[in-house]
Amino acid sequence: QVQLVESGGGLAQPGGSLRLSCAASGRILNIRAMRWFRQAPGKERELVVSITNGGRPNYADFVKGRFTISRDNAKNTVSLQMNSLKPEDTAVYYCNADALISSGLMTTGWGQGTQVTVSS
Repeated sequence: QVQLVESGGGLAQPGGSLRLSCAASGRILNIRAMRWFRQAPGKERELVVSITNGGRPNYADFVKGRFTISRDNAKNTVSLQMNSLKPEDTAVYYCNADALISSGLMTTGWGQGTQVTVSS
């Protein structure tokens, strides 16, 4: 199995910034795609951004130009820099990763989520 732990959520004012981080652990041989999802109250979970193990990102239209994803393959971490935050960015943000583990199986892990609130 792969365990993911997020950190860095909190309260920001509109136009402000926050940085989320996620660390993966477990019997990991290789992590393929890593992703950030979010879920606002009363809404379905949605994909915010994904990044390949080669570092190629793919952003949802609603965060393009404002959010930046990065990863460190040596440390099995992924980060999300969120700038120009809007109230509609308020949600619980979840880290997700596809990992090849020591058993030879591919598995997908989820973090527990971190709250991001954008409000004045």
